[in-house]
Order: sequence, then C-alpha cells, then structure tokens
Amino acid sequence: MNDINQTFSPPAPRPAAEGLQGQVALRLTSHLSRGAEELPHDVSERLRFARERAIATARQHRATVAAAVAAPLVVASGRSAALGSPTPVWLRMASVLPLMLLLVGLVFIEHHHDTEQIHAAAEIDSALLADELPPGAYGDPGFVEFLRGAELP
Repeated sequence: MNDINQTFSPPAPRPAAEGLQGQVALRLTSHLSRGAEELPHDVSERLRFARERAIATARQHRATVAAAVAAPLVVASGRSAALGSPTPVWLRMASVLPLMLLLVGLVFIEHHHDTEQIHAAAEIDSALLADELPPGAYGDPGFVEFLRGAELP
C-alpha cells in the first residue's frame, strides 16, 4: 500500500471490537428479518420488485461504466485523431515524399563522388602517358633521387 492510503485508512479493529461488531450485526439482521416477516404480503412484494429493479439498474450502470472505461480515449484535432478513419492515399504519399527525396539526394551525391574520383584518376593517367618518361621509370628507386636533384636548382 502506498503512504496516502495508509494515512487515510481507518484504524484496524481490535479483537474485542470485532466481537462487539459481530454481535451488533447479528442483532440488527435478526430484527430486520423479524420485521420483514411481519409485513403484509403486498408490501413485501413491492419491496421485492423494487429490490430486483434496483439490482437490474445497478448491473446496467456497472456495464455502462465498464464499457466507458474499456473504450479508448480519442483526442481529435482537425482531421487527425488517434483512432480516426484511414488516411487518404495522397496524404500517405505526401508523408513518404521527403524520404524519397532524401534517398534520391544520397544516390546523386554518391554518383557525383564516384564521377569525381574517376575524373581525377583519368587526369593522373593521361599525365603519366603524355610524359616523356616511360611508366617503368616511376618504379625505379633512383628516380626519386633524380626528382630531388631536379628540385635543387
């Protein structure tokens, strides 16, 4: 139990008080039973009918309350609702459109990056092939020393 219920709960009855309460309850029920036996037949029938009607009304009320509690709460604002009707096709497509644009943009960026790498490699290859040196000279260890010597003057 939480603290709130503990502070407002009635004190626990003592054993002597429980016995006293039981005795009072027995006396009260026996007095009411004797009084009900002494009532005329038409009065007891009206009481029985009223009791049955009250029980039926209480059952109906409990069923209504249970159905109201079981039903989910729907908060509506304009055309949007938590449990509203199905959304139109154009609205679904409009919600998917930003995702599609993002994917198209990413594909375009990747294609552009690949194209730039291909152009850079083609420029390096064309510079190597147009040079006076044969391509095998670039792999020679002495070529690096030759390039360093050419930078000195």
